[in-house]
Formats: sequence, C-alpha cells, structure tokens
Amino acid sequence: MKMILKIAAALSALALTASPSFADAWLDNVKNKVASKQTYPRTAQMRGEEGTAKVKIYISAAGKVERAELVDSSGSRALDQEAVSVMSRVGTLPAPPAGTSSVVLPLTWKLI
Repeated sequence: MKMILKIAAALSALALTASPSFADAWLDNVKNKVASKQTYPRTAQMRGEEGTAKVKIYISAAGKVERAELVDSSGSRALDQEAVSVMSRVGTLPAPPAGTSSVVLPLTWKLI
C-alpha cells in the first residue's frame, strides 16, 4: 500500500509540474491559429492606422469559439472590428486543457 501511495504522490507532483507547460503550449497553439487568420483591414492600412486590440474569447471544451468580445481598443475602429471578426474565421481551436475556458488575446497591427 505504501508503494502505491508513493507512486500516486509522484504522479500528482508530475501532473502539477507538467500542467503549466501544457497550458502554455495550448495557448501558443491558439495564438498561432488566430494569427494565421488575422488580416490587416485595407481601410486601416490606407489611413496608416496601427495598434493592439485585446479580445476575450470564450472557448468550449471541444475547442469551438463560442463568443468574442473586445476588452481593450486599438484606437482604430477598423482594427477593433477585425480583432473580433477574426475569431469567426479561426474554426475549431485545440481543446482547452481545463475544459471550457476564456482567454484574452492581444492582436497587433503594425505597418512596415
């Protein structure tokens, strides 16, 4: 019985240390998928608008984007609209490690 408890304790400790890196990897995957669908609105480009908008997305346990809302404006209406609308184009995201989740993502546009 002692051996089983030691193994269970070791596995619990391993799970606690592995979880943060798994969550970080999940978040990186989400960011990459969103970035691959992000576009620079033509009107914002023509006006020379740049900025970072923060969007909170609600993700189902299966990885479906349920809802997106702007939580911090970029200062540009066109960029803010793109920040929210890009979430409808990402399709299914990787399933969140903790089930249904929400995350705030910064989306940046910069002219080069």
